[in-house]
Amino acid sequence: MATTDTSGAENSVRGLRADLAGLATEARRTDLAGIDRMGTEAIVRAMNDEDRAVAPAVAAAAPAIAAAVDAIAERMNRGGRLIYVGAGTAGRMGVLDASECPPTFNTAPGQVVGLIAGGPTAIHNAVEGAEDDTEAAVADLEALALVPDDTVVGISASGRTPYSVAAVRHAAGRGALTVGVSSNPGSPLGAAADHAIEVETGPELIAGSTRLKAGTAQKLVLNTLSTVTMIRLGKTYGNLMVDLRSTNEKLRVRAHRIVEMATGADEDEVRRALSAAGGHVKTAILTILGRLDAEEAARLLDASGGRLREAVESAAPRD
Repeated sequence: MATTDTSGAENSVRGLRADLAGLATEARRTDLAGIDRMGTEAIVRAMNDEDRAVAPAVAAAAPAIAAAVDAIAERMNRGGRLIYVGAGTAGRMGVLDASECPPTFNTAPGQVVGLIAGGPTAIHNAVEGAEDDTEAAVADLEALALVPDDTVVGISASGRTPYSVAAVRHAAGRGALTVGVSSNPGSPLGAAADHAIEVETGPELIAGSTRLKAGTAQKLVLNTLSTVTMIRLGKTYGNLMVDLRSTNEKLRVRAHRIVEMATGADEDEVRRALSAAGGHVKTAILTILGRLDAEEAARLLDASGGRLREAVESAAPRD
């Protein structure tokens, strides 16, 4: 009677157990072993105390984040894309940040992309085994036709998620810039990437639930990567969000307020400028500050690559 050799699978499981046992994000907080016996407010305060540790941990990674931003911005300025890749919570964080870039910074379709193991279904529902599918990681990136000016950011709390590591390795093989975002030092993901951003958040309140501190750290890091990159690309004027898309009433009101804050003009002048500019915030600001008509302002903006600061400084206000 034939028998099935399971030694290979057993060795693989033992290896995975050993890997996880050595990760800080998988460790148990023994001082919180009785958390289920604590009062509700005490648990809330304990969780808040844990969350307070995240921002300093991200701050410690500031040099690595800044280096990655400069490299990303250089490539995006040449037409490259920013592509986030992850599984589970990490993948959802990437999809979230990518989806918020068009309305916030008026990025072009496909300029910032979020890939999640298991595809769009995995945004709402867990897809069993998706994070282990290295072939899918390669296929997902191949579908995007990577070029050297693209950046692939692999995200994984453990830093060992096969889907994310495989994506970063494949991207590197295609000549793209690679970044690895994890919560454990010396991770395979960090080792595979050009830029390793390893935010050490330590053990979670609930052992192994890396949607907590590690997930919060990922959100902060991705916020920083995309926002500072967009600042470097001229998508803001000072700290004003001047490249927003006015796609609803709230955003139209926000656009009006931003033009007011940028120019100091009164309500009527702002309304006229926005109307002449077809609602385009940068053009409206330049018409007021440069004393230009909308057509001239649009030409000057185009000549400056859409960088409002540069356009304002090059405009010669008429006396």
